[in-house]
Amino acid sequence: MTVINQVSTSISSTQSEVILSVDGLSKKFCRDLKQSLLYGVQDMASELIGAKRKGSTLRPKEFWALQDVSFQLRRGEALGLVGKNGSGKSTLLRIISGLIKPDIGQVEVRGRVAPLIALGAGFNPVLTGRENIYANMSILGLTRQEIENCFDRVLDFAEISDAIDAPVQSYSSGMAARLGFACAIHTEPDILLIDEVLAVGDLKFRAKCYRRLAELKSRGVAFVLVSHSSNSILSKCETAMYLSKGKLIMSGDAAVVTRRYENDLFLEGAPPATGELQRQQRSVHESPGLDVTGVSFRDRRGHKVTVPISGEKAELCIQCKVRHRIADTNMVVSIRERVGEGDKILVLSTLHDKTPFSVSAGANEIRVEFPYLGLKPGSYLLDLHIYQGSYTLLDSVQEFSFAVEGLGSMSECAFYQPRRWNAVQLVSQTD
Repeated sequence: MTVINQVSTSISSTQSEVILSVDGLSKKFCRDLKQSLLYGVQDMASELIGAKRKGSTLRPKEFWALQDVSFQLRRGEALGLVGKNGSGKSTLLRIISGLIKPDIGQVEVRGRVAPLIALGAGFNPVLTGRENIYANMSILGLTRQEIENCFDRVLDFAEISDAIDAPVQSYSSGMAARLGFACAIHTEPDILLIDEVLAVGDLKFRAKCYRRLAELKSRGVAFVLVSHSSNSILSKCETAMYLSKGKLIMSGDAAVVTRRYENDLFLEGAPPATGELQRQQRSVHESPGLDVTGVSFRDRRGHKVTVPISGEKAELCIQCKVRHRIADTNMVVSIRERVGEGDKILVLSTLHDKTPFSVSAGANEIRVEFPYLGLKPGSYLLDLHIYQGSYTLLDSVQEFSFAVEGLGSMSECAFYQPRRWNAVQLVSQTD
């Protein structure tokens, strides 16, 4: 028992080991080429004479690509980086890999870093793939004997044996990505930096890469993954960081961080998702007899809520003013994700369900009951149309904005599935 406890403690301490520490990192660039060259000469001169640079001060035409970023990465941890283009993600990876120096702050790395931050990074386009394997892996710290020992495994993983003796300039972007990834993972790294390079590969190769990442992670390799695909971040990373204009906006659980990033990205400049809509009633001449005056949600207790909960009972309530009784009334509701590509993810119709209803003169509330709200947490847009019969449009609401929250983890789910868990002992007929 004592030995087991000692082994468990050793494994736990290894997994909790901090192998990358970033403290107060800041980096500035200049937007003007001539001015940038001048600043570079001035900075080198300052270093030669031992003068202290004022790294915290912006000079004319300079801007902060990164500003006061701090975090730690532990062995076996997968960290996702999200943010719009120009937020500082690639700059951060380049500083960690040692390609550029920060102006302020420091980076402490314990172990070997394998950067994969550009297609064909470190490759000479004139040299063959074989020659580039030796050159690239030498740069990453391997001896010639170590490269020869793993050469066949690199070639097998990259799946480009037919073109290995052709110049890299004749490779497609996907072939270059394969070769770069294969070289990086076979250097036995402690930290792997991946910046969108897997986005160009075919689906089969990407799946192969992600399987290898899972293997490396189980062996204690940590990696930082930059991707514009939230699904990639959520399925591969436990934690994430959200950068915007060089500043760290949020870090923590990957599902929470990516949701905040998507909301900021797609809700920028949009009206808030209040979960309730109030409208003015149309005049007698404008109205065909029914006017939608409000849209809202109610929870399982019947209370109005601004944000319904995924997996909980909810009611979509449409308040309307009716001038005279209308029989054979139908309603069509369509919902799409605000952060998606505009595709409808849910369409509900009394026409399809063959369940028309009647409304009486005066104030009415049409209710659509969801025993379990199947929408996953996120931001949505709802369109609804109310008809008399099948063709006469009475009123409609376009792009009603609302949000859905979740009580549990649904980061890898497309929808909420009601379920019950049970175990039943099967009795053999021979007993």
